[in-house]
Amino acid sequence: MGRRGGLAACLVSAARNQPRPAALALDMTAALQSIPFSILDRSRVRQDQPYPEALRETVEFARLAEEWGYHRFWVSEHHSVPGVAGSAPTVLAAGVAAATSRIRVGTGGVMLPNHQPLVVAEQFGVLEALYPGRIDMGLGRSVGFTDGVRRALGHGKDDAEDFDDRLGELLDFITRGRGGVHAWPAEGLHIPPFLLATASGALRAAHFGLPLVIAPFPDEESMIRSITRYRDEFRPGPWAPVPYVIVSTSVVIADTVEQAHRLLLPEAWSAAYARTQGEFPPLLSPERIDALTMTDRQRRIFGESLRGHLHGPETVVLPALESLVERTGADEILVHTSTYDRAAKLESHRRLAGAVLMPQQV
Repeated sequence: MGRRGGLAACLVSAARNQPRPAALALDMTAALQSIPFSILDRSRVRQDQPYPEALRETVEFARLAEEWGYHRFWVSEHHSVPGVAGSAPTVLAAGVAAATSRIRVGTGGVMLPNHQPLVVAEQFGVLEALYPGRIDMGLGRSVGFTDGVRRALGHGKDDAEDFDDRLGELLDFITRGRGGVHAWPAEGLHIPPFLLATASGALRAAHFGLPLVIAPFPDEESMIRSITRYRDEFRPGPWAPVPYVIVSTSVVIADTVEQAHRLLLPEAWSAAYARTQGEFPPLLSPERIDALTMTDRQRRIFGESLRGHLHGPETVVLPALESLVERTGADEILVHTSTYDRAAKLESHRRLAGAVLMPQQV
C-alpha cells in the first residue's frame, strides 16, 4: 500500500499558486515524507446550501485532491442528517472515480449493519470493474442515527451485534461466493477492505486480518492502546500480510493559529447542537455562531469539540503531525476537515499537500 507515484506535476501546479517555503521543505522529517496522506470528505452542507451543490463540491474536491497528490479520497454514509449530503457512498464514489483518473477512491465507510453483504459486494464489484485498481472498501459498524432512520432502513440497533457474521459473509462474496450464491462481478477482483473501528473494534480488524482505520476517540491514549493490541494480535491473511494502521485526524492549516481556530467553530457548533437537540445541522458561519446564545451544556460540548484538532500554520501543524505519527506508528494519515468557508478548506488541504507530499518519479 505504498504511495503512488506521479506527484511531481501535481505539486508543480500547486506551487504555481503559492510556492512552498524552502526552509520548511528542508525541515520535513522522514516520518511525514514516507507515508501517504489521504482525505475523508463527508459532503457537509452549509446553511441554505442545496444538497446537490454539496455533492458536486465533493466531486470537485476529489479532483483537486488528485491534482495535489493525495493517495486516497473517501466518502461517508449518513442517513437523514440535515448537515450531510452524502447518503449513498458507493454511488458518490462512482461519481468521484469518474471525475478522477489516478487517486484511489473508496468509502469511509459503508455501514454494514444497514445493508445486505451480497449487495455491498456487488456494488464494490461494479466499482472495481469500472475503475480497476482504484477502489477501496471501507466498512463500519454504525447503525442509523435515530429510531426513525433505523426503521426506514429496515434495521435496528441489534443488527450491529452480528457484525462479525456480516463481515465474514461479505468477504466470502468478494473471494469465492457463499452457499452457491455469487456476487458478480466482485468475485475474484482485488477490492481491498478496511475496517473503521474504535476501541474493541480494533481487535476485530486484527482477527480478520484487515487494515485498520482509527481516530483518537474517545481519547488519544485509548486509540494508541487499541493500535498496540491490533498489532499484537494481528492475523496475517489474504487482505493484509502485516498490520496496517490509518490514523484519521482533523487538520486545518491557515496563516495563524487564531485563523485556523476560527475555521473550526462551525463544526464544533454542529456537534454541540446535535448532542443537545438530536439533529446534526448544516454548518453556520463563524459570525452566526458568535451571535448565538448557548446553554451551559452546549457551551461545554462546544468547547470539548474544539479540542484535538491539528490547526495553525505549517510551523505548528507539521510538528504535531510528526508527533502523531511517531506516537501511533501510523502507516497513513486520513485527513478530515469541515469548514463553512469552502475556499479556506481547499486552501488548507492544498497547503498540507504542498508541505508533506514530496514529488516522486512516475
